[in-house]
This record gives sequence, structure tokens and C-alpha cells, in this order.
Amino acid sequence: MDEALKEEIKELCREKDAVILAHYYVDGSIQEIADYIGDSFYLAKVAKKVENKTIVFCGVTFMGESANIINPEKTVLIPAGDAVCPMALMVDPEKISEMRAKYDDLAVVCYINSMADIKALSDICVTSSNAVNIVKKLPNKNIFFIPDGNLGRFVAQQVPEKNIILNPGYCHVHTSITAQAVSNCFDLHPEAKVIAHPECTEEVCSIADYLGSTKELIEYVRTDDAKEYIVCTESGVLHEMQKVAPEKKYYFVGAKQICPNMKRLTLQKVRDCLKNGFPVSQVDEETRLLAVKPLNRMLELA
Repeated sequence: MDEALKEEIKELCREKDAVILAHYYVDGSIQEIADYIGDSFYLAKVAKKVENKTIVFCGVTFMGESANIINPEKTVLIPAGDAVCPMALMVDPEKISEMRAKYDDLAVVCYINSMADIKALSDICVTSSNAVNIVKKLPNKNIFFIPDGNLGRFVAQQVPEKNIILNPGYCHVHTSITAQAVSNCFDLHPEAKVIAHPECTEEVCSIADYLGSTKELIEYVRTDDAKEYIVCTESGVLHEMQKVAPEKKYYFVGAKQICPNMKRLTLQKVRDCLKNGFPVSQVDEETRLLAVKPLNRMLELA
């Protein structure tokens, strides 16, 4: 069944001049048929450079929005229109206005995991792989980091010369990973290294041997000498980790390391959106013109 679907998807891509972009967190079967697989930063760069008329963005809805913002002339299809990242909604526009009124020298730094209307209110976007580098480059002393408080805390620790104001948003998958669960897993696998995404809590980050973005974690297991890892991020990364380092062992600490929204995407939905030309990600032009500035600034500075 899957093989027939995959062939049908390939044929539809040829017919529609479509390219498939997939995040590491979607199901492995979708990663296998994608033309490009990566984290948010990599996929944002790819979305800007591809020449195909249609982009099928296999990820949560803010990713499709970002692709539409920087490619208004292209059709951006999102196989699961209900795959909304909860953290992307954890920003209050009134709080942004309040911070701008409080600090003259303020940069609103927006994690790409946010909706278009929030990007439109921001000065620059970042991803987990470039946030530290970009914040260091900003001339502003005061930074309001939205929406993820955990990633904001991680950036603050790496860039102590800045006054970074945190927002109380969070990723429910990463915050479900507890230090106690990691410790229990380590008791069972004492030779394993702990690797974590900075969206994890401070307690988990403090006991990790390595912290990095999704792509950086994958690259770490490929190049590192250890043979076992306790992986503190969404379990979809296992597909790529097993490809780049199949001889190694990977342990996850709990069933909640699955993003239910990313897993809403299926091969059937990819096929259907290509066949029907729907759902389409479309940002209104007024919002798009505002939101494209922080996205382009990110691509320039990073």
C-alpha cells in the first residue's frame, strides 16, 4: 500500500511541478519520499531557493506560512491544515506592545515557531540553530524573546551581555521530558550520552552532555565517538539518526516524546493535497509584507 502511494505521490509531483519539504519530526514514511528533509532553518532556506511552482510543506502550519511569506508567487500546500503547533500560539500581541513601550532599545526576536501575525510584529526571526549567533549580532541591548521561554533562557545563558526578557511559551513535547526520567534511563544505560534540544527544561539541559538544534543533534551522533544516546527531543529524529549512524543505539525516556500535530501528516494526506490542490497555506498580503522582513533579516544575518 505504502509503495503504491509513494509512486502516486512521485507522479503527482512531476505533474504539478511540486517539491516536498519535510521536517525531521514527521513520520519516517514521509521523510523517505521528501525531496528535502531538515530542521526549520534549513527548510526556510530551501523554501526560498527552490524553483518549483508548488511546495508541499510536511510540517506544522507555521512552517507552511513561512514558506508562503517568502514565496508569495508559489502555491504552498500543507497536507494537514489542523497540524497547529501549540507553542506558536503562546504569544500575546499586547505583551509585545507593552515591552516596546517599556524599552526604547528593544528587539523583538521571534522564534520561527510562531504564526504569521506574530512574525509581523517582530524585528527578526530565529531558529534554534541560529538564535545565539543572531542575538549576538543584534545592536540592541534589550531582547524580548518569543514565544519559547526555554530556548530564550538557553540564548540568555550564551549571550549574558544582553538583557533577554523571556516569554512563558513552551513546547509541550520537550517540557514533558523530565530530569528524573532521564536519570532513570541513564541508570539502565550508563554508557549513554545525554543529548538534548534547548527547548527542554533547564533541569534537563543542565544534565545533557550536548545541547543542539534538531539538525545539530543528528550531526552530533554521526560524528561523536559514543555508541549509545539518550535522546531528549521529538522521537521523529530517530529515522534520520538511524540513517546517519545505524550502528548506534538510541533511547527515549517516555511516550510523550511524540508531537501529535506533526504525526497528523500521513502519506495519504500528502497524496490528497497534491491531487486536490488543498489545503493551501496563504497569508494575507498586509501581514505577509510585514512578516517577510524579519524572515529575510534572519536569512541575511544567519
